[in-house]
Amino acid sequence: MSEKFVIEGGRPLSGEVTAAGNKNAALPIIAACLLTDEELVLTNVPRIRDTEAQVAILERMGVRAEWGSDHELRLRADNVTDTAPDEELSSRIRASFLLAGPLLARFGEAIMPPPGGDFIGRRRLDPHLDAFKDMGAHVEGTRQIEITAPNGGLKPCVVFMDEPSVMGTENALMAAALTPGPTTIYNAACEPHVQDLARLLVKMGAEIDGIGSNIMTVHGRDKLGGAEHRISPDHIEIGSFMALAAATGGEVCIRDTQPEDLRMIFRQFRRLGLEARVEGTDVIVPAGVKLEVKDDLGDAIPKIEDGPWPAFPADLTSIALALATQADGTILIFEKMFENRLFFTDKLVAMGARITLCDPHRAIVSGPSRLHGERVESPDIRAGMAMLIAALAAEGRSEIGNIVQIDRGYEAIDDRLRSLGARIERVAVEPVPARA
Repeated sequence: MSEKFVIEGGRPLSGEVTAAGNKNAALPIIAACLLTDEELVLTNVPRIRDTEAQVAILERMGVRAEWGSDHELRLRADNVTDTAPDEELSSRIRASFLLAGPLLARFGEAIMPPPGGDFIGRRRLDPHLDAFKDMGAHVEGTRQIEITAPNGGLKPCVVFMDEPSVMGTENALMAAALTPGPTTIYNAACEPHVQDLARLLVKMGAEIDGIGSNIMTVHGRDKLGGAEHRISPDHIEIGSFMALAAATGGEVCIRDTQPEDLRMIFRQFRRLGLEARVEGTDVIVPAGVKLEVKDDLGDAIPKIEDGPWPAFPADLTSIALALATQADGTILIFEKMFENRLFFTDKLVAMGARITLCDPHRAIVSGPSRLHGERVESPDIRAGMAMLIAALAAEGRSEIGNIVQIDRGYEAIDDRLRSLGARIERVAVEPVPARA
């Protein structure tokens, strides 16, 4: 049975919320359990649909998994019986393809079904496969992809990514960590979640130079061990809560952040008038923030654009766009990385937002808009959060359907929003019978 959120908007959020663990760090780190037969103990793991799906795939393959208290997850891959992840389970998440690197390095083969994930545009697997080929692997197939290591295993080498693919870099890192010798990855992604995976691999026994840069050298080992690791806080969720607070006019303290991961988020949100302050590891959005677009020099229309780290994260463009509807002025939102991500803007237009979608990558937002409640559907995780921001800032009642998408990336978001004073309820939706 599907569910929807029913929201009564127009109420400032206020209070404290703790940042969850980074979803995009947890998914490759969970996959890394395949690199060793020893136990991996992870804490601060977000209990969301995507992480649970990743664990379910691993369990089907023979990995022992146990959830504990305080978001602890214990994994042991000492009895893996299958190198072909389940196709139906894999279709639920994009991150299922992160099992390819560990399977290939440890077992010599990976038979990968098509991954799932958000439909936000073309998301190439070529950088992953090119890295494996550079290491000597043989790749066959187009839908189901069979990857096999050469006799004697993968070879250390130089890998050059034709784009700084996050998951491609993560797969290359994991494969290289269990390949003896130095492998250098050029044009590597270096987002906080990539750095977190690299730190785990170091704990497991690999040596990695250049963590946090776009050139990383992995000194791999022929055997990796178990480790204990705490997942870093989710900078995308922190940015989402900052926008929720500012759009509704409330004061919210976000605890347990990593401020150094938020520099570009702070800078770009300041273009919309969102001035937050940092106290230790807490981020505080003060009450009654005056949202006002800061024009560029010469009164030129400014823009918020995304890009590979350390640029503004692509996963926050939808959130920035929703926040911009409440800011006084005009701004261009330029989504460079995914050609379908901005197609949800028609939902915000239906709520009263003034948005001109110029093309698949660019939208002009003029605010502030007086939003009103509406019935909308969430097409992906971040569009769903953008709709939540709009609904909580709007006057009247909104309904957001297909919230399974939001649950994939934000843990118990309705409970956490209620703790901040939001009027939001999760309601079951009865399926509509097909006509005879």
